[in-house]
Amino acid sequence: MGQFQLYFQLGIQHILDLDGFDHILFVVALCAIYILRDWKKIIILVTAFTVGHSLTLALATLNLIKVDTDLVEFLIPVTIGITALSNILKPKPSTGKGLQINYLFALFFGLIHGLGFSNYLRSLLGKEASLFEPLLAFNIGLEVGQLVIVAIFMTAAGILNGIIGVNRRDWALVISSIVMGMSIMMMIDTKFW
Repeated sequence: MGQFQLYFQLGIQHILDLDGFDHILFVVALCAIYILRDWKKIIILVTAFTVGHSLTLALATLNLIKVDTDLVEFLIPVTIGITALSNILKPKPSTGKGLQINYLFALFFGLIHGLGFSNYLRSLLGKEASLFEPLLAFNIGLEVGQLVIVAIFMTAAGILNGIIGVNRRDWALVISSIVMGMSIMMMIDTKFW
């Protein structure tokens, strides 16, 4: 297996790992207020998150920034909770054509999430002569993994909203409330306290 493929698979596994389901929860929270026809907005949100994640992951892996691990592990569920709370307070997406605040949140929260995996990735990359290709492959894998989550979640939402007739607003509120509850439990369980 080539280096690119190895790190690409690591990126996908990082996102889809059920033991570290924080990314899955965050992507679900990002998608909860949207429907299938909003797919362009969802891809922009997920990509904004990936850009932020990639940036701090690269900076931390290269030892250009260093943040207390316990703080990062606390802030990750905080970002999930804020996203879910935002959905609860406003269960429908903005209809404007310009830059939406959700995109900036996704980018900023991606910055925090990227710090969470940097120590592990730094230990893997310690032997590599060049970090560019592994980091690129990992982040492309990350994006693909997120798009898999989006596809599964939005298909389920489409079936429940469009075919079974579950109210879109109720769906957004229930999903966001569940994610919010799980994020609170994650905050409580961190070593930050």
